[in-house]
Amino acid sequence: MSSPIFSTGKTILVTGGAGFIGSHLCERLLALGHEVVCLDNFFTGSKENIRHLMPSDRFELVRHDITSPTHVEADAIIHLACPASPIHYQHDPVQTVRTNVIGTINALDLAKRLKIPMIHASTSEVYGDPEEHPQRESYFGSVNPLGTRACYDEGKRCAETLCMDYHRQYGVDVRIVRIFNTYGPRMAFDDGRVISNFIVQSLEGRDITIYGDGSQTRSFQYVDDLIHGFLAFLESEPFTGPVNLGNPEEYRIADLAQQVIAATASASKLVHLPLPQDDPRRRMPDISLAKAKLGWEPKVPLREGLRRTVADFARRLGKTVPQ
Repeated sequence: MSSPIFSTGKTILVTGGAGFIGSHLCERLLALGHEVVCLDNFFTGSKENIRHLMPSDRFELVRHDITSPTHVEADAIIHLACPASPIHYQHDPVQTVRTNVIGTINALDLAKRLKIPMIHASTSEVYGDPEEHPQRESYFGSVNPLGTRACYDEGKRCAETLCMDYHRQYGVDVRIVRIFNTYGPRMAFDDGRVISNFIVQSLEGRDITIYGDGSQTRSFQYVDDLIHGFLAFLESEPFTGPVNLGNPEEYRIADLAQQVIAATASASKLVHLPLPQDDPRRRMPDISLAKAKLGWEPKVPLREGLRRTVADFARRLGKTVPQ
């Protein structure tokens, strides 16, 4: 029997709904006929991301920190609330851990009380600096629990543990998504992640800063592809995952910088800075499970995704780029 989550007219609670990914998810859910409750404390989220959704009578905004219990009524939860870039999650690491652990407990308690499914947004950071490449969901990861990234890495690993224990002990329908590097319109200028850094620096004619020698690799998925993955998980037969959602194409950071320079027609030069602690050398998903269970794989190539993202950044910065 198929999951009833995705039938038209459901009420979906999106925690962190005013963030980069959350706002795209809210937008898509509304377009599909659902009611959306967007819950956000606006630490990294922005009202500008969701301002165009506010006129809808099927959209409700709730300013709330998920580390305090919430009593929203909903048919499903998509739990995205947590700072996701190092510059933000390292700003207040204790609060990051609280959000990952206490916030996830509060979301799970709500799902348990209402007897509704919950998709939990985990991260490829649970793999740490991986010794397996590409990373499969069965890989346990290589994470430094004492490092400066651990508030996020280990926080997300603990959140996955909580999801599985609520599933085993209480029968909560949890579905775990491990999100790999995602980019697109509405990323914050000060996000601190590589694509937003490169685009802002390039559009402003500044030097592009590369940490390390640029030989480290990442995979980059356009936000629309990730949203389609979430929706496929909503429509799927119930299973816990975890499921990798990412683009299985691998790019050197130095090569990404050159693509951004080309997309912005910039004269920016590359400069190198020391590599941060515990920065992964390689990161790329094995998406075999997503293909098999969700019928999902990314569609938007990096060149096209960068073109759309650069156009959005240029508009917001008041810059012009070649068409």
